[in-house]
Amino acid sequence: MSTPLRVVVVGAGPAGIYASDILTRSGGDVAIDLIERLPAPFGLVRYGVAPDHPWIRQIIVALHKVLDRGDIRLLAGVDYGTDVTLAELRQRYDAVVFATGAVRDVALPIPGIDLDGSYGAADFVSWYDGHPDVPRTWPLNAREVAVLGAGNVALDVSRILAKQAHDLLPTDIPANVYEALAANPVTDVHVFARRGPAQVKFSPLELRELDHVPDADVVVYPEDFVFDAGSMAAVDSSNQTRQVVTTLTDWTLKEPADRHASRRIHLHFLHKPVAVLGDGGHVVGLRTERMTLTGDGTVTDSGQTTDWPVQAVYRAIGYFGSPLPGLPFDEAAGVIPNRGGRVTGPDGAPLPGVYTTGWIKRGPVGLIGHTKSDASETIAHLREDAPALPTAPDRDPRSLDMLLARRGVRVVDWAGWLRLDSYERALGQAHGRQRVKVVPREEMIHISLDAVGPVTT
Repeated sequence: MSTPLRVVVVGAGPAGIYASDILTRSGGDVAIDLIERLPAPFGLVRYGVAPDHPWIRQIIVALHKVLDRGDIRLLAGVDYGTDVTLAELRQRYDAVVFATGAVRDVALPIPGIDLDGSYGAADFVSWYDGHPDVPRTWPLNAREVAVLGAGNVALDVSRILAKQAHDLLPTDIPANVYEALAANPVTDVHVFARRGPAQVKFSPLELRELDHVPDADVVVYPEDFVFDAGSMAAVDSSNQTRQVVTTLTDWTLKEPADRHASRRIHLHFLHKPVAVLGDGGHVVGLRTERMTLTGDGTVTDSGQTTDWPVQAVYRAIGYFGSPLPGLPFDEAAGVIPNRGGRVTGPDGAPLPGVYTTGWIKRGPVGLIGHTKSDASETIAHLREDAPALPTAPDRDPRSLDMLLARRGVRVVDWAGWLRLDSYERALGQAHGRQRVKVVPREEMIHISLDAVGPVTT
């Protein structure tokens, strides 16, 4: 009987689960452990997708089916770098695959960005999605808000801010999120994009959703609708761009007299944020510079600035990866240096038995389809390398379990997740909802391990 290839995958989001699934189906005898820092699997699908996007959250159904087969072992609640090191994993596994994603906000180095009232969108998304490692409160006290960015996360943040809390009750938002949103005094959300309507990264579906937010009007400004040759080429070459531009252009035909909602979402194009304005340490405004299209779809500064009265600023200009202990890291790109998923050292040579996939491999771009193809590339290289990989000296399948137990790590396995999943569904059923998330980490672990009610204090 051949010795199975022992592989550990770090990160139980879509990238890690897809990589594990592809590896199990790639032929040969393989044993896979999937470790996850949080007490629950599914990564950004659980903690990075807006709660009013149930069709995207259906991805969890497919990921659930993969882990429910039983041929991939889940060990959640295990923090790589703290609970276990790379050396300790290499002692026990022939290969390590890192799929830790990208969860930090890209920095925006403009004056005033660190003022009280200036936030990263990733932190806000984590809050409204009930992430266990962020504060349970959020300072929603601004009537006028600026959102910086031209992608779907900017739209998600704007939509959640503009929605009435009761319209989110059918979703899985936790009680603390509902209560805070119910008291949200916002009247105007301003979205600022540095480039023109033909260059934004909104998906057509996400954009059209804005027009269906109850009690919120979408406002666009005809003077922002400038198209150069590069813009027209983008419209002609991409059906998605054409749909986005058509939707935006149709909104310019709306009459101001037809706006009756109590809240408004303003979309501004060709406005580059240049400073967050403050008074007494708090945000009181945003300064933007008008941009000019150059002919090829890119933009240049005009020198003309505008000050907008806002009391909060959310930057949604992208996600960024985080360095991992014991691994090289590209500080400029926010990724683990690699070639096709093979992690490379400072000399550019591959580190034997160390691989990466997902956003921490390629950066935070692409959809689920890209994540699958990305994982396929990494696993193909792992399989190609397998015959020459150094064999891990400790082959005991429970060796990692024993190490974690000695360190007092409370590991949530798949059965534990199923208990938490059932508990959250029962919470939702009691209120006519599909699910209500449990937020506190200790309560999540308590329910998962003990199959009983929440922690009482």
